[in-house]
Amino acid sequence: MAANVKNPGRGSASNAVGRFERFATEAADDGWDGPDDLPPLRTEVRNEMARSLITYNKSPDLPFDRSINPYRGCEHGCVYCFARPTHAYLGLSPGLDFETRLIARPNSAEILRRELSARSYKVATIALGTNTDPYQPIEKSHEITRGCLQVLRDFRHPVGIVTKGTLIERDLDILAPMARKGLVRVGISLTTLDPDLSRRMEPRAPSPQRRLRMIRNLTGEGVPVRVMTSPVVPGLTDHELENLLEAGKQAGADSASWIMLRLPREVSDLWREWLAEHQPGRAEKVMARLREMHGGKEYDPRWGHRMRGEGNYAEMIAQRFKAAVKRLDLAVNLPPLNCDAFAPPPQPGDQLSLF
Repeated sequence: MAANVKNPGRGSASNAVGRFERFATEAADDGWDGPDDLPPLRTEVRNEMARSLITYNKSPDLPFDRSINPYRGCEHGCVYCFARPTHAYLGLSPGLDFETRLIARPNSAEILRRELSARSYKVATIALGTNTDPYQPIEKSHEITRGCLQVLRDFRHPVGIVTKGTLIERDLDILAPMARKGLVRVGISLTTLDPDLSRRMEPRAPSPQRRLRMIRNLTGEGVPVRVMTSPVVPGLTDHELENLLEAGKQAGADSASWIMLRLPREVSDLWREWLAEHQPGRAEKVMARLREMHGGKEYDPRWGHRMRGEGNYAEMIAQRFKAAVKRLDLAVNLPPLNCDAFAPPPQPGDQLSLF
């Protein structure tokens, strides 16, 4: 089955305007052209010159306090992506716009170098790819993520990377030496082992087997990898939890994590549209489980709650995960990356040390 009947290769079935827009437009059939006459929906990339790059947060749900994102929007098109609502701040739709109208920040490496060079900067692990995938397909031609990694390498700065993209293998020449210094850790998201389901939920992301090969390739070069069973979709992928963890372990992962499906703002409507098209027989069960974990709502954004939910079902998933990682000897809590090696490289015009 195609990932999307109306727009093959795309995750969202609609393109409703963002919540900040005053007016909405809706496509209508005027009888002149059929759906087969419409041109294919192509990816557009616009450049945005960043004025700052490092974003700081104080969320108790996150194991890091700073992150960088070279791109806005993500061509992987994962229909469940919690970051989709951020496109509304750009005056774009969290639906199809999020995966087809992308923003690249070509001066990211330059800005990152400037921010890390500030005398007031205090080193701590930077998370790369927390909002959109730094190794989505457009990275192949733009190489913005690679530029940022080169800066982090030069500063001997610790970085944690989250991705589904195979392009990360291109940068093993940077990542492997950083790993030997304790400066990098990678998380690979593995949602399902079913290639058909993956293609429908994550239409332009690599297949599950290709992601497992990524883990093998990274760990084979000494780069530590965490298998991320995220998101766990109740009533759809939850039965795969142990198999996902075991597959990650066999591929070389040394640690694991999990997050429950999250449906903030516009993602809820997009997800229900996707269920109606691709999993109509399971739609009510999936949504009932989500409401059960969020006090009758489809999503609850409270800190300490939004990532896992609460109640009997959420606790059951947590216990299954705990038992599986113990059996497989997968770590959950890892020591921090090396911050002691951080040192800004010499800049043109710097006075050289006499010693």
